[in-house]
Amino acid sequence: MFYYKLFNKTLVSLEKHLQLEEISESEASSDTGRIFVLSSSPPEKSRRSFCASHPDLVLNRKEGLDMLLLPGSENNSLPDWIVQAANNCNITKVNIEYPNWQDVLLSEAPEKWRINVAGLGDVGGTLVSGLRLLGGGSISHIGIFDIDSNKVRRWEYEANQIMDPSGSLSHPDVMVISEKQLFDCDMFVFCVTAGVPPLCENPGDVRIAQYEGNSRIIKGYAQEARKCGYKGIFAIVSDPVDMLCKAAFDFSNTDSCGNLDFNGLASEQIRGYGLGVMHTRAAYYASLDMETAHYIREGRVFGPHGEGLIIADSIENYNDRLSRFLTEKTKTANLDIRKLGFKPYIAPALSSGCLSILATIRGQWHYSATFLGGVYFGARNRLLASGIELERLPIPEELFERLKSAYESLRKIP
Repeated sequence: MFYYKLFNKTLVSLEKHLQLEEISESEASSDTGRIFVLSSSPPEKSRRSFCASHPDLVLNRKEGLDMLLLPGSENNSLPDWIVQAANNCNITKVNIEYPNWQDVLLSEAPEKWRINVAGLGDVGGTLVSGLRLLGGGSISHIGIFDIDSNKVRRWEYEANQIMDPSGSLSHPDVMVISEKQLFDCDMFVFCVTAGVPPLCENPGDVRIAQYEGNSRIIKGYAQEARKCGYKGIFAIVSDPVDMLCKAAFDFSNTDSCGNLDFNGLASEQIRGYGLGVMHTRAAYYASLDMETAHYIREGRVFGPHGEGLIIADSIENYNDRLSRFLTEKTKTANLDIRKLGFKPYIAPALSSGCLSILATIRGQWHYSATFLGGVYFGARNRLLASGIELERLPIPEELFERLKSAYESLRKIP
């Protein structure tokens, strides 16, 4: 192995890099800070950086669904100090095929996050309310933007009037921002939508009906993020989150001639927030029957927000019949609410949006869609100083086959 210093950071590589300052293993192993392991993989299939939380991730070059599997205890050739750093989640894997890979070495999480929200419809407004109510201690302020100035004024008034009776608790200020200020933040939250089909219509999965319009809108935001050299998180709450994440990645990394150059948003900067409510819907339906009540303790949810969703009633004691029952109930929950004459936006805005975003910035486990081998796939994860750590589980073969089917379906989407 080879060891280097750059920006006073310790770099490790399996290959020699003549342009870097080489150091001894003794000097490298004495670094108690974050270690950066260099790799080289096609950007269209690999993240720019992530947390290598197990020794196998340090050596692995190919990213895919297998990264959700709990690794075995096979021997590896890594030095003990690197193994220990990986087990302590203190290694960031860096893909040097990204033109801006060195940005990873300089990135630091903010003490308090500046969050800007675009789109103040039902979901956006509810999300802002939740962040205002619960974001004290984690968020410095919330910027709000919408093309409808009346909505902006309304939410500036109303959200800033959400506070505890004594006024002693911390609530982040909600501030009106201009379109030019959208990417002056640590997290940009996309809640803009071209519209939801009317309640009188029954288009099936309305998320798919929304994709065409929402992808046109997100193109402009993704290109602006590229133009600004935005380095924060680009969070997508609008439906369908998984497909819009991939669209934003492609739009942001395409130059004026239509060529992918990967000078825009890195794949791990983009995150989709739609799976949180699928977990909570599954938990709700599971709680109604003793046969499925164990889900909240043992179950997991994977895949896209909508068609292709997978609910597992339990990882250790997987029951395919119960899992498929919970999957179907969860997938159709939004349609049941629409039949009652209401748009199902409250639970998505809070469970998928507000609470999952807060968990993200606090480094806590939550559900969201992140880049995995060329697609955005939903799974439990957390954001650490070293990058995104995916939860790895002893997934039974029968369940993993379902995951592979959903994953391949997403890969086929242009």
